[in-house]
Amino acid sequence: MIRKVLNKYFFRTFFVALLPFSNCFFAHAQATLKTYSSINIADNKTSAKGLSAQGIIQQFFKTYKIDGTSKAITYLFSTNKLFTDTAQIAELKRKMEVLRQSVGEYIGNELISQKNAGKSLYYFSYLVKFDEQPVHFTFMFYKPKNEWVLYHFKFDADLDAELEQAGKVK
Repeated sequence: MIRKVLNKYFFRTFFVALLPFSNCFFAHAQATLKTYSSINIADNKTSAKGLSAQGIIQQFFKTYKIDGTSKAITYLFSTNKLFTDTAQIAELKRKMEVLRQSVGEYIGNELISQKNAGKSLYYFSYLVKFDEQPVHFTFMFYKPKNEWVLYHFKFDADLDAELEQAGKVK
């Protein structure tokens, strides 16, 4: 019994210690156009058309809570036709699922900061709450014409830099 508890504690401590180094993953819009081959965007019942950037994020978190990591990532990346590297998206899904299993059940999220560069480029930083520890998600959206599209997404377990920056007096 004690050995089982110690093994569980060691694994969790070891894994959490490696999170800042191994799970920092981001995706960025690619410059070339290709078509989706292995991700079936049509399986997604919710469309991002007409939603604000923040509306897309809210739908992402709702899907994340109800339907899980894979469908939430598929939804998020479906907003931008330039995200065509299905291997990279599949790897992101895998890493996020490993993270989700290691930090416990998803509890909710809180907006840390929001910035914009003009009216067409928005940055959002979120504290994502889990049973075991918080995780940092960042989203960047671009509005080339009439619709918001995902431009950049990143997640990691290292919140120190973001919180230090947010706490500085301006």
